[in-house]
Amino acid sequence: MSSSASGAVASARAPLVPRSRAPSRAADERARRARRLGLRAIALGYLALLLVAPVAMIFYRTFAHGLAPVWHAVSAANAQHAFWLSLEVVAIAVPLNTVFGIGIALLLERGRFRGRALLGMLIDLPFAISPVVVGLALVLVYGKTGWFGNWLAANGIAVIFSVPGMVLATAVVSLPFVARETIPVLHELGTDSEQAAATLGASRWQTFMRITLPGIRWGVVYGVVLTTARALGEFGAVSIVSGRIEGQTQTLPLYVQDRFENFDITGAYAAAVVLALLALATLLAMNLLTRHTRPGEAVT
Repeated sequence: MSSSASGAVASARAPLVPRSRAPSRAADERARRARRLGLRAIALGYLALLLVAPVAMIFYRTFAHGLAPVWHAVSAANAQHAFWLSLEVVAIAVPLNTVFGIGIALLLERGRFRGRALLGMLIDLPFAISPVVVGLALVLVYGKTGWFGNWLAANGIAVIFSVPGMVLATAVVSLPFVARETIPVLHELGTDSEQAAATLGASRWQTFMRITLPGIRWGVVYGVVLTTARALGEFGAVSIVSGRIEGQTQTLPLYVQDRFENFDITGAYAAAVVLALLALATLLAMNLLTRHTRPGEAVT
C-alpha cells in the first residue's frame, strides 16, 4: 500500500473533532459567568433594597442636622429611662433563656421519653405565634382577672403593666434560639467523650462543665446573640403587657413608636439608631470572640 493510501486511511480513522467546540466551550463559560454575576447582582440588590437602604436612610436622617439635635433627643429623661429599662429586661431575660435553652437542648438531644416530639414543637411555638397573641395570653394568665390574678394581687405581686411582665413576655418570644442553636452542636458532639468521662469516675456535673459545655459553647454563643437581638427589638408582646407608660414601662422600641406618633421624628430616629448600634455591638462582640478564640480553646 502506498504512503498516500496509508495517509488517507489514517485520516479516515481519526476522530472527527468539530472546529466549533473550542468557541462553544468559551461561550458556555461566559454564559455561566454571566449567570453567576446576575444572581449575585439580584441578591445584593434585594438586600440593598430591603435592609441596607432603609438602615442607611435612618442614619442619614438622624444626623442630617448635626449631632446637637441627636444628643438632645437621646439625653431626654424618658429616652434615658427607656434605654436602661431595655437593658434591664435583656439582662434578666437572656440569662434565663440561656440556662433554660441549654437544659432543653440536653433533654431533647440526650433524652428518650414520651412526648419528646411534642416538647420540641412547644419550644418552636414562639416562632409561629404572633407576639401580640403572646402578650394577650400573658394578660389572661397573670392579669387581675387571669388565672393567677387574685393570688398575685393578694400577695402584692404585680406582673402585668410592670417590669416582671415585660421580662416574661421578652423571655417567651426569645425562648427557642439558644435551644435550637445548641441541639445540632450537641448531636454532632456525640456521647463518646461523656461516656468515657463517666467510666473514669467523673460526675454528671464535672462531665458537663469539662466536656459538654466546652463542646457546645459556640452554639450557645450564637443562640445568646440571637436571643439578645430578639429581646432588644421586641415590641408586640411587651407593648401589651407593659401598658406603654411613658417614663415607667417604655422600652426603646416602644419609645420609638411613641416619638413617631407624637411627630418627634428626630427623637424616633435617634432612638432607632441607638437600637441599631446595640445590635451591631452584639454582633461585633461575637465576631471578636470568635476571632480571638482558637478552635478547641474554651472561652473564659
